Amino acid sequence: MTIPSKYDASQVEDKWYDYWMKNNYFHSTPDEREPYTIVIPPPNVTGVLHMGHMLNNTIQDVLIRRARLLGKNACWVPGTDHASIATEAKVVAKLKEQGISKSDLTREEFLQHAFDWKDEYGGIILEQLKKLGASCDWERTAFTMDPEMSESVIKVFVDLYNKGLIYRGYRMVNWDPEAKTTLSDEEVIHEERQGNLYYLEYKIEGSDATLTIATTRPETIFGDTAICINPNDERFTHLKGKKAIVPLSNRVVPIIEDEYVDLEFGTGCLKVTPAHDENDKNLGDKHNLEVIDIFNDDATLNSFGLHYQGKDRFVVRKEVAKELEEKGILVKTEVHVHKVGTSERTKAVIEPRLSDQWFLKMKDLAQPAIDAVLGEDAEINLYPKKFENTYRHWMENVRDWNISRQLWWGQQIPAFFYGDGKEDFVVAENIEAALELAKEKTKNSTLTTNDLKQDEDALDTWFSSWLWPMSVFDGIRNPENEEIKYYYPTNDLVTGPDILFFWVARMIVAGYEYKDEKPFNNVYLTGLVRDKQRRKMSKSLGNSPDALKLISDYGADGVRVGLLLSSAAGNDLMFDEDLCQQGKGFANKIWNAFRLIKGWEVDASLSQPETSKIGLEWYEAKFQKTLAEIEDHFSKYRLSDALMAIYKLINDDFSSWLLEIVKPAYQQPIDKKTFDAIIEVLENNLKVLHPFMPFLSEDIWQYIADRKPEEALIIAKYPVIKDFDAKIIEDFEFATGVVSGIRTIRKDKNISFKDTVELFVIDNDKSTKKFDAVIKKLTNTAVINYVSEKVEGASFRVKSNEYFVPISIENIDVEAEIKKLEAELKRAEGFLFGITKKLSNERFVSNAPEKVLELERKKESDTIAKIETIKSSLSSLK
Repeated sequence: MTIPSKYDASQVEDKWYDYWMKNNYFHSTPDEREPYTIVIPPPNVTGVLHMGHMLNNTIQDVLIRRARLLGKNACWVPGTDHASIATEAKVVAKLKEQGISKSDLTREEFLQHAFDWKDEYGGIILEQLKKLGASCDWERTAFTMDPEMSESVIKVFVDLYNKGLIYRGYRMVNWDPEAKTTLSDEEVIHEERQGNLYYLEYKIEGSDATLTIATTRPETIFGDTAICINPNDERFTHLKGKKAIVPLSNRVVPIIEDEYVDLEFGTGCLKVTPAHDENDKNLGDKHNLEVIDIFNDDATLNSFGLHYQGKDRFVVRKEVAKELEEKGILVKTEVHVHKVGTSERTKAVIEPRLSDQWFLKMKDLAQPAIDAVLGEDAEINLYPKKFENTYRHWMENVRDWNISRQLWWGQQIPAFFYGDGKEDFVVAENIEAALELAKEKTKNSTLTTNDLKQDEDALDTWFSSWLWPMSVFDGIRNPENEEIKYYYPTNDLVTGPDILFFWVARMIVAGYEYKDEKPFNNVYLTGLVRDKQRRKMSKSLGNSPDALKLISDYGADGVRVGLLLSSAAGNDLMFDEDLCQQGKGFANKIWNAFRLIKGWEVDASLSQPETSKIGLEWYEAKFQKTLAEIEDHFSKYRLSDALMAIYKLINDDFSSWLLEIVKPAYQQPIDKKTFDAIIEVLENNLKVLHPFMPFLSEDIWQYIADRKPEEALIIAKYPVIKDFDAKIIEDFEFATGVVSGIRTIRKDKNISFKDTVELFVIDNDKSTKKFDAVIKKLTNTAVINYVSEKVEGASFRVKSNEYFVPISIENIDVEAEIKKLEAELKRAEGFLFGITKKLSNERFVSNAPEKVLELERKKESDTIAKIETIKSSLSSLK
């Protein structure tokens, strides 16, 4: 086979990916081997590959490819998440472009459009992952709304309801007016924003007196149903038992007393709007206040907003403030910084809203998940451990989970209403089972399925994906099937810390509830990918590179190396394209080393030189030492450190040292024993490199020899860790110090490498002479003499040994040496001129501290001595 002169990733990547796919290397079925399982954090079906996905999936691929090489039955399950809020928004937007409104469609019609959209766009990200080299078992690709997945979700809902853990409640929830659905507390991001504090005057009924309240939301006065004062506030004793008049609506509301009111904050009088603030709702419940909801589901005002009906809340805020000011009700306005809740998905400002919703009781369910990570017998490890504190905070303060969403895209809640009352429902896996339950509950045997109406709401997406490690192996519907018993619990989960609670913690909860077992052994939490200015990458900032263009420019292996070299577990990654260039450069270096080896002519009649024998002995020890280091790094999930160890091994030890040691003389052949050993070394290098750079390593592997499919690198046997000779590594490091010293003298003295030199050694360190032949070969030293006295010539030290290289004029490129010395002389004389000028400046000398003067005088004397030495050297050459 003709080996191309350059490594061209674009010509290689598709070829080998297709080869791996054709030979079914990624597919796994249960067998007698030890399983190694990863389930992909399912990206949103709306997603396209971005830098976070690239990092996350590269790490997973490294782990899965390594497990495969270690002889494990590696299974990486891919899939996508239906992402109810994001996907429904995309489908609604697409329909709008076609002039179709969601409200004009039945649920079934809308879902057909959604599935059409999913079929057209939903697989994009998975196809893009293939470009990265992801070796997922594509035959197992799952989608959170696949029929069997949905069946599992519904089964779990019914089970939890029957256990008394799911209930329906009229609660204050987080309402996203853009997506028109509730959100769980964890899906709300609290941002500090600058707003205004409006001071409004409310009249006291039956008098000319007024009271002042402060609010950030003047538009909500239409929902006020009380004013609250602290019973201990002496400023307002005259208000006790009175009533106030709400501005604009002129409704009369009671003035109530409660110690909840902070005496120090605002004016001490609090407007109470039970429908639009959780704390106000609690006060309202306590004091039996009326609840007035002033908003429509899109956060425009309803009829309670009077002449502002139909207008958006933020428009009304400005307009109502202006009207209140004109009527003398707005006393003053102050700038006020406060926290505002926003939707993680749509970025809309959240509206607290009272609503009938479904909740899951979490407190008791959370305990096994707390013990699993934080208990004395903890069996799930978080990497890095610093995230245990975050996990503890969330789990020990867990609240009931609002699991219903006012959407159609998702699993429809299996609650069936048979009457108009809030409690007139049954929960069942299907309408036929629901009918039997409804007949039983109502004692009405004439009921039919036409009398039942299923709850319109869908379940929170996370209520589907929390079952992922079980449901992908059908472990909910068929808990004793062969696959769930073989693959579960999974081994490693790789994900971002931003979904540690949303997804990771909930999967642990579900695992203990439904398998009485952990869902995974280890959780590797990656950092966020940021730009060089430490900004989070985002479309809006325009600082997120096109992932596929990076692969096109640097090759998938180059990008993988670039990402991993800078990615320590849990720490944010400062992405720099130069790192991908470094990865591409590394690929080229390996390719060139391979071409160098393949270019050597082999002579079976030659015996092996001593230099090659000792060099190969050293490298075997160095390889084993590095192999142990790599193993240690992997055990601690320090993948970037593992890659760096491999990088140094191949870049420095193999390419820069070993190949130089064994390389035959110019146009001379190499002995067969050394050549075969070097090929074996190269193959072992490729095995440890393969998880990180799969395309390059497979390509070189296949060029080395004609391989059958069962001999492909992807399923080769990983090198076995063995004992190694630490002394030979130490001795070689000593020898490299000697080589570097001689090379420095050659460079400094302009001695051509073609000319031999002689080396004299005062061996105070009792160094091994084992590497003398190597030193001689790498430095073109004719002879190494061990002496007891110093020798005239250039010298250097390695530890306590002294080395001398006699300098003969015949060895030196005289012209180049004169040129170098003259340049040095010019620099030294210029430096001396500057110091002399400084020391002749009386002002400097009289004001400078004695220590500074001493330093300057020493610089002067040292430079004069240096000039004399250079002049002496020059005169001996001329």
